[in-house]
Amino acid sequence: MIGRRAGREDRQLVRSLQRQEQSATRELYERYGGVTLGMLTKMLHDRTAAEDVLQEVYLDVWRRGASFDPARGSLLNWILAIARNRAIDVLRKRSPEPVDPQGPAFATRADPVSDIDILLGEWRLAALLKRLRPEESQLLAMRFGDGLSQREIAEKTGIALGTVKLRMVQAMDRLRELIEREEVHA
Repeated sequence: MIGRRAGREDRQLVRSLQRQEQSATRELYERYGGVTLGMLTKMLHDRTAAEDVLQEVYLDVWRRGASFDPARGSLLNWILAIARNRAIDVLRKRSPEPVDPQGPAFATRADPVSDIDILLGEWRLAALLKRLRPEESQLLAMRFGDGLSQREIAEKTGIALGTVKLRMVQAMDRLRELIEREEVHA
């Protein structure tokens, strides 16, 4: 099973990280660096700043690796939490853009921290989707990301409607299982 293999690999990686083996940080970066960079880029709206923060995040992961407790949460959640905190620090240090308090932009400004929490959830989901088979994650992305109906997906992909429905049920079951595993470790 994909989930069991990934869980076993994460456990081995945690042990390596706790022993501060150099290979652990490299493996973590290879496995989760893209997801982390994507989240940071979306939060900071600046790729260069995101890359700088990414380096700090993985340096922090290396320094704090011995204290990581898998009983408190998954490795990915821990890394994304560190990244989120670093991004919030960067956002707080930035000079605020002047805003007209009478203008419409002021009235509709959202709370940046809750926006970050929403992004964090989206990036966790994106990381979980990558653990599904490609054909499953593609169907879920078309359904929930693009907003296509199952019938539209069948027409677009040329896959029979019954097969699309069956694959979506299987994909949702696998995704639910991955989410439940994440929650158990949280």
